[in-house]
Amino acid sequence: MTTTTYPLVWDLDTFFPGGSDSPQLAAHLENVEQKIASFEGVVSDIQTPQSVSQASAMRETIEQLKDIATNLSEAGATIGCFLAQDTTDKKAALLQGQVSSLGARLSTILLTIQQKWSQTEDSVWNELLASKDLQEFEFILNEWKEKAEKKLSQEEESLITALGVDGYQGWGQLYDLLIADMKVTVNVEGEEKKLSIGQASNLYSHANPEVRKATKDALEQAFTEKEEFFAKTLNHLAGYRLAVYKKRGWNEVLDEPLSINRMSEETLDAMWGAISDGKEPFVRYLNKKAELLGTEKLHWHDMDAPIGESAKSMDYQEGAEFILKHFKKFGPELEAFSRHAFENGWIEAEDRDNKRPGGFCTGMPVSQESRIFMTYSGSMSNVSTLAHELGHAFHSYALRPVHWLNRQYAMGVAETASTFAEMIVADAAVAEATSQDEKAALLEDKIQRSVAFFMNIHARFLFETRFYEERKKGVVSSTRLNELMAEAQQEAFGGALADTHPHFWASKLHFYITGVPFYNFPYTFGYLFSLSIYAKAKEEGTAFEEKYIALLRDTAIMSVEDLAKKHLNEDITKKDFWAKGIALCHKDVEEFLSLV
Repeated sequence: MTTTTYPLVWDLDTFFPGGSDSPQLAAHLENVEQKIASFEGVVSDIQTPQSVSQASAMRETIEQLKDIATNLSEAGATIGCFLAQDTTDKKAALLQGQVSSLGARLSTILLTIQQKWSQTEDSVWNELLASKDLQEFEFILNEWKEKAEKKLSQEEESLITALGVDGYQGWGQLYDLLIADMKVTVNVEGEEKKLSIGQASNLYSHANPEVRKATKDALEQAFTEKEEFFAKTLNHLAGYRLAVYKKRGWNEVLDEPLSINRMSEETLDAMWGAISDGKEPFVRYLNKKAELLGTEKLHWHDMDAPIGESAKSMDYQEGAEFILKHFKKFGPELEAFSRHAFENGWIEAEDRDNKRPGGFCTGMPVSQESRIFMTYSGSMSNVSTLAHELGHAFHSYALRPVHWLNRQYAMGVAETASTFAEMIVADAAVAEATSQDEKAALLEDKIQRSVAFFMNIHARFLFETRFYEERKKGVVSSTRLNELMAEAQQEAFGGALADTHPHFWASKLHFYITGVPFYNFPYTFGYLFSLSIYAKAKEEGTAFEEKYIALLRDTAIMSVEDLAKKHLNEDITKKDFWAKGIALCHKDVEEFLSLV
């Protein structure tokens, strides 16, 4: 029985009271701008280090950078929350533009530092990194040096960054505006409902097949009407990236995302290779689901359809208690941290209009807190999403003793902590099932995540790589984008689909995120990587939590290959590593098929 009532709406006033009209927020941004202006002057005079005696001055520069970056990030994250909770908040949209402009100036400062420091002679560089002031930053500073050497001159890179504010970043913000403006009308069992894209997407898990079909039709129609807007936006984002890559002499579009994720192409190829080899059980699952729903092949709008009458549901309070109960079995620190998040209004879960679709977790580096955003409607999938985002927040919590510069972990390992938390809850739900029907429904919820990571995200990866190759030759039409998406989905789903979602490229925010190109394969990496961690956690029980936190603290200071070798003693450049994780997911499929 739930004994505590957790707030459904997050508390943002703790950062800047008064929302986007907050005087404190305006003053904060003004202060950050002044600090940037002052720092620009300092950095303009920065010289390439000539001896180890300059280590303390370099450390001082890092601390100034940390102060500005964390304060700007605090404001930017809060403004992002304002826009997520209310997509009609015009003042927040203006503030977001201000933050983007300040961010571009800070990026130029960072670039100047990196360019100057990268020119240091190797012998001096090695002495600097061995000094007490800089030794803890060895990995990051070496990474800075390596990346700076692959870029253009300071003046050219500064120009690219400056033009990106109204170009590259502007197109990304236009996408947010287009999505926020869209509404669809869906007939939900006799009642006409006008819904946001996020609210409508939740109906894909509705028990009534007519509602699911009506939702798919309404969304396809809405995106068809706006497809030229989205096609232009996507083409310009990709065109900007490709132009920059060409100027730098980067021939492969995957060079940047692999570098950002500190991952080798060998690792990525091994992962997708193992997934492609292991898809057959998931095709059987999709075919069985189609059969259970009375169709020859599975329709896109039936992908998330509940099977039978026993799909478990929990209101928000029950979902929170369920998560806390099972987090505690893993480790006391994860449970205590998550309880604090629930009790102190860190989570925005209310189901209401004008919220943006999807879910996220954002960190507040000055306040040392996080905020979680989602729309909670009571499904077990919602409970999993909530656990997932709490995993992200716990990752930030685990890194609190670490210097800011060593907290900048890549997306692949970011998704490891979140998926790990999600697995704890998903496994617990299956274990506590009170009937075969309920167990089958909960197993299916787990399998749906595997299908998402191994098939849906594979489709996104295939689409994006092929789109970029065609974009090199010129603008890709909306018609061709639809074709590329449909082809990728049929290939990634092993031909198991009766139809596809050709406008998925328009509906998915991830294709339009400017901060990280190829915002897809790191999810699958995180999912499979966390399976290995989860297997060790089950073996060792609560004693593993300390080792887990140690792993999280290393996520930003080594490559993913080195991280796996150090903490798991595994070689992730080989398909064998990935196949072991996929085999665990196959067991879920076989158990589900035996039950139904």
